[in-house]
Amino acid sequence: MIRRSLLFLSESPSAKKVLTGTPLTRSASRRFVPGEEVDDVIRAIREANEQGLTATANYLGEAVTNREQARAAADTYIEILGRIHAEGLDANISVKFTQMGQDIDEAFLRENLGRVLERGAEADTFIRFDMEGSDYTQRTLDAFEELWSDGWRNIGVVLQAYLKRTAGDVRRMNELGARVRICKGAYAEPPELAYQDMRRIRENFVEVTGWLLSDGNYPGIATHDEEIIDGVIQYVESNIIDPEDFEFQMLYGVRRDLQEELLARGFNVRVYIPFGEKWYPYLMRRLAERPENVAFMVQSLVKESPLGAIWGRKRERPSGRKSDGRPADDETRSDHG
Repeated sequence: MIRRSLLFLSESPSAKKVLTGTPLTRSASRRFVPGEEVDDVIRAIREANEQGLTATANYLGEAVTNREQARAAADTYIEILGRIHAEGLDANISVKFTQMGQDIDEAFLRENLGRVLERGAEADTFIRFDMEGSDYTQRTLDAFEELWSDGWRNIGVVLQAYLKRTAGDVRRMNELGARVRICKGAYAEPPELAYQDMRRIRENFVEVTGWLLSDGNYPGIATHDEEIIDGVIQYVESNIIDPEDFEFQMLYGVRRDLQEELLARGFNVRVYIPFGEKWYPYLMRRLAERPENVAFMVQSLVKESPLGAIWGRKRERPSGRKSDGRPADDETRSDHG
């Protein structure tokens, strides 16, 4: 019921007009999406850098079937790359193949994306390719490997820990020497393709992350799940992994307290900053994918409020456990793809 309601709101022009027109909604949205213009994301990147965080800019949009829209998206990324380079910002970009025209024509995708890749190379800036639903997993990896075989090395890909195929994909990316962002995965996938139990997802996340840390190339560990973070840190300490050889990644505006804590402990932390005119459907669909994301975002706000002191005292118990030692309730899978 909640999911249907959120999807309806994401597609309703009248609902968008009402919700985006209220000061409260606009203020809340700016917590997670800094704005609609390139200036907005550049400002957010600059602020993140001033706090000791690196950043990834993501221009919102996917499943583009119009060539002009795909070219416009490429133009926006080219502008961002130019601004990052000109201002000396510590940031990169994250792009979806479908936003660049994958569903239009492979030749068009190659031409349109090529412009972005060339500007990225000129600016010496890394480009990540986001992962979408399981229908696109193999297509995304095939497209990535084709670019890799063409000699592009300033590129990386995303893998999702809840997919059962991910162990094999991690091994393949390690063989190539490609940079991987590992996340839980946010799409609703069937049991034959994805683990459904959160404990099993966490176990797989930590296991494949260990392979990335030991045999991979500067992995990005994208999660807000403290149980996973604790497991990763234990692996790092046990295997004497240099903190400079990987980074934690978190969504813009989510668990800023945890971002600061990890920075203080000497870890690299990157924030993933989405922006653009499609922020409203992005936010609504993000919540609709996993209705518990609503609670997660509220929880994130609470943890950084004065009530967070109470939460902090609870964290003195072993991570991920209740007071009686039982596992804590499942957390949301709102980690970015």
